Amino acid sequence: MNETILMAQGERMTEIPRKDWEEGLAAVPGHVAAGLAFMTGDHHRVRNFVVRELPRAGSALTPEFIAGSLNLAVAQVKTLMDELEKHMTFLFRNEQGAVTWAYPVTVDPTPHRITFNTGENLFAA
Repeated sequence: MNETILMAQGERMTEIPRKDWEEGLAAVPGHVAAGLAFMTGDHHRVRNFVVRELPRAGSALTPEFIAGSLNLAVAQVKTLMDELEKHMTFLFRNEQGAVTWAYPVTVDPTPHRITFNTGENLFAA
């Protein structure tokens, strides 16, 4: 068995030794944990809520709707969303400040359409 993988770099293919790619994979959990370290329980609540609700609503979620649903102050939700969006991982808002996508779902059209077993269908982010 070949102990390398091929990695595309532009139009070039480069062989990467198994030891090197295994070391790179081993570092992933630490990088992920470091990237999530800023998140409080309320960050997780907001993010989990919008991921769950975007497919149900089928349209952008306003800070007011999120705040009312989670029993949080609108200003607090806006701050939490600012921080989540700043990290460019979890959500994106439209010009009106409503959440249009929360990875892995979006109400914005993409080439990837998904249907949940509950019947909702939406675009994949």
